[in-house]
Amino acid sequence: MYRETGMLNLPQPSIEDDAPLLALVQSGDEHAMASLFDRYSKVVYSVALRVLRDPAAAEDVLQEVFMQIWRNPDSFSAARGSLGGWLAVVSRNRSIDALRRKRPTDSVDDVVLASSYNLAEEAERNSLMELARGAIVKLPTAQRKTLEMAFFDGLTHSEIAEITGDPLGTVKTRIRSALLTLRKAFQS
Repeated sequence: MYRETGMLNLPQPSIEDDAPLLALVQSGDEHAMASLFDRYSKVVYSVALRVLRDPAAAEDVLQEVFMQIWRNPDSFSAARGSLGGWLAVVSRNRSIDALRRKRPTDSVDDVVLASSYNLAEEAERNSLMELARGAIVKLPTAQRKTLEMAFFDGLTHSEIAEITGDPLGTVKTRIRSALLTLRKAFQS
């Protein structure tokens, strides 16, 4: 499997490479930790950014997750899945925890509500959104999840393949098939 990096096609590290790196991290090897960070930081950051919608808070979660690995590399168990998948779940959970800890910064009395509603445009927009939601819900689960990751989370095809463990071609085919199905729904 290859990952596109600019104009070069570099081999993507295999999941089997994670176990030796984790063993080196356990012995305090900073280079091994840097390799794990290089390999999985995009996944962790992307998940955190999706949940938090705040780049600074997502960077904090990124740092927390990798500090957890540095302090306790045994917290990951290869028997339960891939390191990338586990890191995505840990990132999501840490992000949700951060949202729960976050307190509103403005007083309710200080919030100004302005309304410049155009009811006709809003009704048309809602109608199109309902049509889109209905079409998306009818998609096969794999297509729907891949489409959501690409368009709602802003992930590249390569990042989706890395997160899901699916081949890049499969990811691209799922997105294309989903878009064709949506196009047909809007043409009806």
